[in-house]
Amino acid sequence: MSQPPPTDEKLLHERVLQKDPVVSTEVFNRYMERLVKAVMKQRGLVEDDANQCAVDAIFSYLSNPTRYEPGRGRLFSYLMQTAKRRACDKRRAAGARDRKHQKFGSDVEHGELASNGVLENSVEAKLVMERLEKRQILKSERDKKAVKLILEGERSTKRLAEALELGPLPWDELKREVKRHRDRLLKLLVRFGQSLERGGKEDSDDES
Repeated sequence: MSQPPPTDEKLLHERVLQKDPVVSTEVFNRYMERLVKAVMKQRGLVEDDANQCAVDAIFSYLSNPTRYEPGRGRLFSYLMQTAKRRACDKRRAAGARDRKHQKFGSDVEHGELASNGVLENSVEAKLVMERLEKRQILKSERDKKAVKLILEGERSTKRLAEALELGPLPWDELKREVKRHRDRLLKLLVRFGQSLERGGKEDSDDES
């Protein structure tokens, strides 16, 4: 799709400023495809992410068109700069997530989590829980509750027993059961951390 002449862009921009009810569709039709292709080529994004960057750039322009100054360059160039900034934001966010996941994987693989039961500021417990649930590693609600407590550093036998729904048991037996489940879940977390290090997938736990 060829770039519209500057005079056409100027008229299009004036219609945007005047809030023409159909102009937003024309802006998308004129620029969307070219923006997506350019972002994919220049920023190396997959098509879905490039689409989102292009959509964000166009909506940003349509919601505040006075930021664009026609005398300083073509409208497509303005939209492209916005789309590239969105692409950089996406890559930085993805990189930060990857670093957090790798740090968590390294911690649990080297036994730090298993040795003291505390997630030492490597990844928020909520983020880890989201990844565990997304991969369907935790089968039951009781395991989810118990793992969340473990990630938060909880060591109380009573609280873990409540999360695991162990019911009324003699104290010594209750402690043994809590330890058994806690060890099982810690092993699961270690395997999960190793899978993050490898970038692979972890199977769900079959033990009960």
